[in-house]
Amino acid sequence: MTSPRPHEPDLHLSIHLHDLRLDYAACHTAAHHFLHEWRTHHHPDAATILPGHPIGLPRLPNERLYLP
Repeated sequence: MTSPRPHEPDLHLSIHLHDLRLDYAACHTAAHHFLHEWRTHHHPDAATILPGHPIGLPRLPNERLYLP
């Protein structure tokens, strides 16, 4: 899969769901929109953007849904 916004940098999005840690790559806009939604509807500390390039990580499922 490729970024829906190739002109934006990809970010490392880390999500904690119960006892699972899920790590994904997402374009800048989708990562920030996802983070806002997740923190609004779930635990505020359960998702974060980690430093570093997300090389080798799968893309955030349905990433396009988090684009305006």
